[in-house]
Amino acid sequence: MPIVERGKKIVEKITGWQRASSEDLDRLVRPRKANAFRFKNDGAIPNHPHWPLIVYRGPLKLPGEFDPAAIFEDLFARNGWQGSWRNGIYDYGHYHSRIHEVLGVARGSARVRFGGNRGRTLTIKAGDVAILPAGTGHQCLEASDDFLVVGAYPPDGTYDECTSSEDHARAVEAIPKVRKPREDPVYGGDGQVLDLWKAFR
Repeated sequence: MPIVERGKKIVEKITGWQRASSEDLDRLVRPRKANAFRFKNDGAIPNHPHWPLIVYRGPLKLPGEFDPAAIFEDLFARNGWQGSWRNGIYDYGHYHSRIHEVLGVARGSARVRFGGNRGRTLTIKAGDVAILPAGTGHQCLEASDDFLVVGAYPPDGTYDECTSSEDHARAVEAIPKVRKPREDPVYGGDGQVLDLWKAFR
């Protein structure tokens, strides 16, 4: 048995958690209306010129028998969003100019400012998903001690992290060139990202 799989089995035994099957994932996803938030370029954080931040409130049930972070990892991967990680959200304003990002809250809650200083502060909690088009500013203002996020990215694009005004001019050029994802990270081909992020060229 490979080391990674052996490690997963050990974790499952210690915690009592297991990974959800594909059928389990189907059962855990529930329909939710997208909340869309548009932000303007504020001179420091460019945001996306055409596409809104999308927040799904509670699109996933997180029952105790499954590792909640693994539910997000497996669902995102199934819908083509990859390179997943587990962590919090940085406590300073930043954005990605060459790739979109999805954030799934596996545990806890946090107040996160999206869109820069003139953006909007939202409380996100376990089970919520935020889908950030390239350029969208995000910063954690406050979080519970158990706050845990799973992040992932569509296959088109290159990860970068922008924080300073020196990045701004280059980012404004790069952001519109990031292609629309092929799948919604939660709902796949039926997701609202595909409708709300309309082609603009």
